Amino acid sequence: MLNLYFAPGSCALASLIALEESGLAYETRRLNFANGEQRSPDYLAINPKGRVPALVTDKGIITENVAILAYVAQIAPAARLAPLDDPFDFARMQAFNSYLASTVHVNHAHKGRGYRWTDDTAAIEAMKAKVPQNMGECFALIEEKMLEGPWVMGEQYTVADGYLFTLASWLPGDSVDPSRFEKVSAHHARMLERPAVQRALAAERI
Repeated sequence: MLNLYFAPGSCALASLIALEESGLAYETRRLNFANGEQRSPDYLAINPKGRVPALVTDKGIITENVAILAYVAQIAPAARLAPLDDPFDFARMQAFNSYLASTVHVNHAHKGRGYRWTDDTAAIEAMKAKVPQNMGECFALIEEKMLEGPWVMGEQYTVADGYLFTLASWLPGDSVDPSRFEKVSAHHARMLERPAVQRALAAERI
């Protein structure tokens, strides 16, 4: 049985959506970030990084969305959550997911977690102020060059779509108007119509 550790409102929603889409049997373990549960000895034994998501499998533990999304797609090939028969397209999907993880998410994190990069109060405030610009530029690039439509990879829905949906949900909180991005907004609305996405969002609210 797969066990996904997640926290509501976090990037782990992408992995939760992928699991819902996969049809695989799994259970969830909710962490309360407000109470610092991600830094508890019990959870650090599972993920020493103290972050989510973490997926417990019968072979061991996988962390990081990019890895979990690829793993879920590979162990549930019938769900067609990745272009598994084309190494080049699979790599393109991974490039998209890696951009979300290494650039978009990091830009977002400057708003609330500037202490990761500096102890200087003025520098932290400067990072916060830069977030709307940086996130806007990231999504302009996604809108113009990366989102093929109707899904990230074109006609085939993949795990990249749940990841994009998750990070696009953060735009209003980052003082970026999502309506600036027609294709991203249409993608977001399309995602909300998927039963698996609705179930994942409901699981966050429970």
